[in-house]
Amino acid sequence: MKLTFTKMQGLGNDFVVLDGIQQAIVLSKQQIRQLADRHFGVGCDQVLLLEPAKTADADFNYRIFNADGSEVGQCGNGARCAGQFLFRHHAVGKKQLRLQTLTRIVTVSLCEDSETRVDMGAPVLAAPHVMTELQVLGQSFSALLLNVGNPHAVIFVDDVEAVDVTRWGRALSVMTCFPEGSNIEFVQVLTTNQIKMRVYERGAGETLACGSGACAAVIAGVLQETLDNEVVVGQRGGDLLISWQGDGASVWMKGAAEFVFDGEITLT
Repeated sequence: MKLTFTKMQGLGNDFVVLDGIQQAIVLSKQQIRQLADRHFGVGCDQVLLLEPAKTADADFNYRIFNADGSEVGQCGNGARCAGQFLFRHHAVGKKQLRLQTLTRIVTVSLCEDSETRVDMGAPVLAAPHVMTELQVLGQSFSALLLNVGNPHAVIFVDDVEAVDVTRWGRALSVMTCFPEGSNIEFVQVLTTNQIKMRVYERGAGETLACGSGACAAVIAGVLQETLDNEVVVGQRGGDLLISWQGDGASVWMKGAAEFVFDGEITLT
């Protein structure tokens, strides 16, 4: 199978974007893993497949596949990249689009500074304001569990750079209390409106940035009354601006999304 693709990135969280709007694209897990492989494929954290809308509530359908081939319900950096791709190729002149994911509809808006703003929807809180103790590999972690279209466990630490994210993130993400796996955020509070974060994404490992993880981190901080309602989230790939006004409100994310290159690949 020969496929054309676009490589994109949001704060170093990188994607292979496939245009399934003009043609139907069906990929096996193995083919997705081949695309994502950084040695034998294109290389990416996630593969994004854009399709025609399946409901009247959305403008387009937007599917997200992790590097291991598993399909997931949300990706904030991916939503910004998907939106920028669609604004350029299929929605020229529009400033706002509704994208249907596996779990919810997100609204993507094109800002005057060419950055992208995403309404990620309201979070689902496992137990508001309550921290859950997670025991793994002889270590105890206190985490706040929530869902912003995909599952997250937010852990506050004194020094995020001192955390072995791969070791602890991998172990925590597959605990039996997370039947579908979970993204794990390690968060250091710098001020009430600025944090540093590293994240282990289920199915992808540690990434340079995670949009939904940034949203989860800020929500957790607001609930714990350590953060303001608008926060700059610093990650290894760059900064995101996240805002959340509290229970029942949507969480908003603003940041860059960039085109890297277009290409063609033959999949076996």
